[in-house]
Amino acid sequence: MQAHGATTSGIGVDRVGMSEEAATAPVLELRGIHKSFAGIPVLKDVELRLYPGEIHALMGQNGAGKSTLIKVLTGVFGASGGEMALDGSPIRPGSPLEAQKLGISTVYQEVNLCPNLSVAENMFAGRYPRRGAAQAFRIDWAEVNRRAESLLARIGLHIDVTRLLSSYSVAVQQMVAIARALGVSSKVLILDEPTSSLDDDEVHKLFEVLRRLRGEGLAIVFVTHFLNQVYAVSDRITVLRNGSRVGEWRAADLGPQALIAAMLGRELAAQSSRPTALPALDEGQPALLEAEGLGQSGQLQPIDLRVRAGEVLGIAGLLGAGRTELARLLFGLESPDRGLLRIDGREVRFTTPADAIRQGIALCPEERKTDGIVADLSVRENIALALQAQRGMRRFLSHAEQSALAERFVESLGIKTASIETPIGLLSGGNQQKAMIARWLATEPRLLILDEPTRGIDVAAKQEIMTQILRLAEGGMAVVFISSEMGEVVRVAHRIVVLRDRRKVGELPGGSSEDDVYALIAAEHD
Repeated sequence: MQAHGATTSGIGVDRVGMSEEAATAPVLELRGIHKSFAGIPVLKDVELRLYPGEIHALMGQNGAGKSTLIKVLTGVFGASGGEMALDGSPIRPGSPLEAQKLGISTVYQEVNLCPNLSVAENMFAGRYPRRGAAQAFRIDWAEVNRRAESLLARIGLHIDVTRLLSSYSVAVQQMVAIARALGVSSKVLILDEPTSSLDDDEVHKLFEVLRRLRGEGLAIVFVTHFLNQVYAVSDRITVLRNGSRVGEWRAADLGPQALIAAMLGRELAAQSSRPTALPALDEGQPALLEAEGLGQSGQLQPIDLRVRAGEVLGIAGLLGAGRTELARLLFGLESPDRGLLRIDGREVRFTTPADAIRQGIALCPEERKTDGIVADLSVRENIALALQAQRGMRRFLSHAEQSALAERFVESLGIKTASIETPIGLLSGGNQQKAMIARWLATEPRLLILDEPTRGIDVAAKQEIMTQILRLAEGGMAVVFISSEMGEVVRVAHRIVVLRDRRKVGELPGGSSEDDVYALIAAEHD
């Protein structure tokens, strides 16, 4: 399984033996970079080397330190220790503007331009060419437009630069952001998840641009969670894990399985978690929910799946695989532009979550603090929210009804709180999560979608929630269980749908191991 020259066990660092290194010095080199917040280390002795004319993938799981390293490199954060050198000279940028002046620019996942300005205005905001005495007076708009067209032509984009940026697609806006970065940077370009909102054709066009810029000698850092994109465009790969550098490899020398092992910190061995005893499932019963070719352009490739009453359907995949996008489509938070959805064999179309709730579907979202709890409201009020929405304001839940509801679920789910009147924001993460589950159980759903229900909670609370999931299935409820913790998925799922790069790559039966899941993620797919 191990790729040629790749060290993936332990924290071995594998130097890349690149023949061109003998003749070419790094354009940018980071040595022994440390970063701490309130005394807690986030980056530990990190190294990174960038060479002219290469695309360098920076990989790692969520929380590995990629974003922090980029922010240190671009002057958003100051390093707590270590050295940075550009063209052999020490640098320590104190702001993104200083980094840009040095020749280092970043294009982030969310295009941070102004949609109400023209393309040309966006590209030169803050540095407009002027005319008049000492160039201190009027903006030379003709020159602004000419330079904007020239920069865009450099990446093969020919559009009307006088039109509002908002009139163009996200893909074009991404290209404009790259062209702007090139206008203030000529040495290093950092792309942080640039393909997250692009469809396959748009990704292909972006990669053509990156290859063109690589040919011009630009050093490009490419941060992504899409494994196939890493191998489509990258020359070398650096992997971070838990704030430390695991190693650096040629992309050709590090296969997908070895890359995943480097990110996880272990080989894909046979000693993975096996599921607990699952509730019996009638294999012959019809599906409660079926999706056929369900998808959304730029978010999720067409997917087929089904789930039956009493079944726990696991959704597995690395970060960025499309798990949350699927949950949002099933619950009506997003509208699919292809495929269909059936409940009990009848086609349905959800335009809002209210439509899904009426069909007996509930969703506990991934982001508990921002999309789940209302921190200033009490435990009672938080638990009652979904049922009140289901009933409508004409059938208002009285204080007594809310209290009885909250007390019942506090007891049945073991929610630890001083009182049901305690603001939910004061509870631990695990108890907040159990209150969110209670909120939806109060609506008596037929299908419960749990998106990362155990994230950020302690081990004991995780076990309680996993046990509750099995109880719900035993009682006949269908559960879609989404988690980045593969061990959790294989423990509770009757079947596992595996996603990679926002598409379904296969299904696994109950009894599969974590390594079975990772092997399917890493396998070559058409």
